Amino acid sequence: MTTGLTLNSLAISRHGAPLVQIDTHVPAGEVLSIMGPSGAGKSTLLAALTGTLADGFTMTGRVILNGRDITDLPTEQRRVGILFQDDLLFPHLSVGENLSFGLCAGGTRLQRKARIIKALNDIGLAGFFDRDPANLSGGQKARVALMRMLLSEPEALLLDEAFSGLDPELREQIRALVFTRARTRNLPVVMVTHDPAEAEAAGGPILKIG
Repeated sequence: MTTGLTLNSLAISRHGAPLVQIDTHVPAGEVLSIMGPSGAGKSTLLAALTGTLADGFTMTGRVILNGRDITDLPTEQRRVGILFQDDLLFPHLSVGENLSFGLCAGGTRLQRKARIIKALNDIGLAGFFDRDPANLSGGQKARVALMRMLLSEPEALLLDEAFSGLDPELREQIRALVFTRARTRNLPVVMVTHDPAEAEAAGGPILKIG
C-alpha cells in the first residue's frame, strides 16, 4: 500500500471553466504548501479533498489516501482533518466537551474523559476540561482546535490559512506544534498559505497555482 495522499490528475472547474489542475503525491509526514492569489482556487482544492465542493464546481480525477480511494466517499468517511484560520470552537460547550465532539467512538464515558484529560495534558492545558472557550487566549483556542481534530484520528491534515490570524510569535509556536504532531502521526499535510515564510518553514514542496 502506498502511504500518503495522492491527487491523481485532479482537475476542478467552476461553471465549466478550468480552475485548478494538480497531479502530485504528498508522502506521510510531509507538508505540501499551496500558494496563489485570492480566487486562484486554493480553498476550493481543500473543499474538493474534504468532499464539500460548493454548487457550480465540478471535479475529475481521483483522491487516494493511504491506498484507499476516497474520491466519492462522504465527508465523514474520508478521515481527512482540516484546520481553518478561525478556531470554530463550539461556544456553548466547555473545552472538554469540545474535545469530546472530535473523539472517535468507543470506550466508556470514564475512558473517553480520561483520553480527553490526557489530550489536554499533551497540549499544556491540564485542568482546562471545564473551562469556557470564551475565556481562552488565541493560542489556547488554536491548541484545542488542533487536538479536537487529532482526536478524530484523521489520516491526512489540511490547513486553510490556519495560522494567519495569530501574532507572529504565537504563529511560529502553533505552526511548530502542528507540524510536529503531523510528523509524529505520519500525516500527509496540504497547507494553503499566502505567506512565503510559512511555506518555507513547512520544509516541503511549494506549489503555486493561478
